[in-house]
Amino acid sequence: MKIVLVGAGSAQFGHGTLGDIFCSSVLTGSEITLLDINAQALDAVLKTAKAFVEQHGLKFSLTATTDRRAAFIGANYIISSIEVGNRFQLWDEDWKIPQQYGIHQVYGENGGPGGVFHALRIVPVILEIVKDAMELCPDAWIFNYSNPMTAIVTTVKRAYPQAKFVGMCHEIGWLDRWLPPMLGMKKEDLQFTAAGLNHFSCLLELKDKNTGKDLYPDVLKKAHDFFLREPGYSDVYDTYLKTGELQGSEKFDKERVGIKSRFEWADRRLVKFMLENYRLLPITTDSHFGEYLSWAWDVVDHRGIIDFYDWYKASLTTKVKHEIKLEVAERVIPIIDGILGDEGFIESAVNILNDGLVKDLPSWIALEVPALVNAKGISGVKIDNMPKGYLALLRNYCGVYDLTAEAVIHRKRDYVIQALLANPVVHQARNLAEMVDRMIDQQATWLGYLR
Repeated sequence: MKIVLVGAGSAQFGHGTLGDIFCSSVLTGSEITLLDINAQALDAVLKTAKAFVEQHGLKFSLTATTDRRAAFIGANYIISSIEVGNRFQLWDEDWKIPQQYGIHQVYGENGGPGGVFHALRIVPVILEIVKDAMELCPDAWIFNYSNPMTAIVTTVKRAYPQAKFVGMCHEIGWLDRWLPPMLGMKKEDLQFTAAGLNHFSCLLELKDKNTGKDLYPDVLKKAHDFFLREPGYSDVYDTYLKTGELQGSEKFDKERVGIKSRFEWADRRLVKFMLENYRLLPITTDSHFGEYLSWAWDVVDHRGIIDFYDWYKASLTTKVKHEIKLEVAERVIPIIDGILGDEGFIESAVNILNDGLVKDLPSWIALEVPALVNAKGISGVKIDNMPKGYLALLRNYCGVYDLTAEAVIHRKRDYVIQALLANPVVHQARNLAEMVDRMIDQQATWLGYLR
């Protein structure tokens, strides 16, 4: 096999994914090509990887290049995790400029106006990546870790319907962390189904794998009290402010962090609202869920959201030494192993086109759903039990993705304005065109194609 890592100059992504690959016996003997636009960062990852392979006697060949088309020749699998520009500077603009125009958005990374502008910047670059792949290695599987996930997958599959393009997000892993201690059960005894849009997904079904008992009533009873006892981002950020040290990455352990929860968790209020009004548990940890909802501004813990954002920015901009470890951190390599080995297991969450998986949502929208992984590839599992109230929330946002995709593909400013007018988070119309022009001017390097 030939595996290409796009964005491998990021030590966090490059080292982490290499560690996953090195754990695979199925992929032993594969060629791994590291690709990035930053030659210096790329070279550092390559040297570390070669030293690791030699130290552990691993049978992998490693190369690195800044030439994307050269990297893609003969590729079987492409794993991509990229961002464009200065991530947090642009995120600040996505978040704050719409707020200056009176739009109440709670984050602005994936949903709301900020999510639209984020998509308008990054999707054209990803389309270029897929275009090269379709020309040079059309049968390759392409796995994407970049956000905003639903906008990316929806647009890529519209422009290149033949592409084997799959979005991967690790947020589903929070159910494995939450549910066992919440219910006092072992992870291997739980069987769950979750689905929705990426970062806008809910637990739909939970059963005892041994008895078939429906465990969702227990979740509804116990979830809120469980989260009240969980350390939150406000707690972690306060600890960082006091000590100047980050206590790990999204791994909160009361004894290790040495704090008592102040009952401030970025999603706590919104989770409680969803449990009470929809009887559903969102799977996100940081209020991304609220980016898609017109009423979230009134419900969410704004202190928790700001503290999460500051903590997240500090965690990614503080110099942390990332090491290659022989442990599986993400799901993409087990999926590749499952395809090659015809394993036939159910992967809990992938982002693929709906195409009838949820009959009451458009066929062209990308959904986050469970999928069967075998020699045929990745096949979404049909969801028949999507509650009507939740479906209504999801449908409310589908039109935004439709128009965002059209704006990128046709390079059309009018579609940007219409995507914002369709957005449930937007309640102001008079100054939207001015705001769009302001954002295009502010981010001309990335959005100038819309002029």
